[in-house]
Amino acid sequence: MIETGLLFGSFNPIHVGHLMLAQYALNFGGVDEVWIVVSPHNPFKQQRDLADAEHRCEMARIATKDSDNIKVCDVELHLPLPSYTIQTMTRLKEDYPDRRFSIIMGGDNVEGLPRWREANRLLSGQRFLIYPRPGYSPNTEQVTKMGATVEMLDAPQVDISSTMIREWTKNSIETRYFVANGVAEYIAQNGLYK
Repeated sequence: MIETGLLFGSFNPIHVGHLMLAQYALNFGGVDEVWIVVSPHNPFKQQRDLADAEHRCEMARIATKDSDNIKVCDVELHLPLPSYTIQTMTRLKEDYPDRRFSIIMGGDNVEGLPRWREANRLLSGQRFLIYPRPGYSPNTEQVTKMGATVEMLDAPQVDISSTMIREWTKNSIETRYFVANGVAEYIAQNGLYK
């Protein structure tokens, strides 16, 4: 069975912090591959400044083009909106019965998991790889009681955000080395975040 880590997000845009986390999960999270799952719209976030999903997928493809083990997954673009993780997991398990999926997520999101759509079904038997976020020490007791397996990743904390990249782009500040090769050029060529 192929162990596949799922890193969900808007990736608006993808940056080196996302890629470092994916590589860390490959190195230390017991997964064979990581899929960057581009979400069309997170129901918990505003859509303001959200680039079109196809642009975000393309930037993720550019950023991961040289990796054999980090791939882009656009499954959520083909599901009803808003996208809920339970729908995505159900579809992926149906489409890829040869894989076991782990969800990679920040420690700041753990305590909110019991409020997610169909949380009992989502959490039951689901493996989570939790990476640290500044200022959060996640309490995993409730999600483990609901049947989830939680493993902590001691990934380095990188203070880079997509918000910062968008702000810098809007203000014509150089983003080279904060995004993968080709992503800054794609943003400029397509007039994103201006």
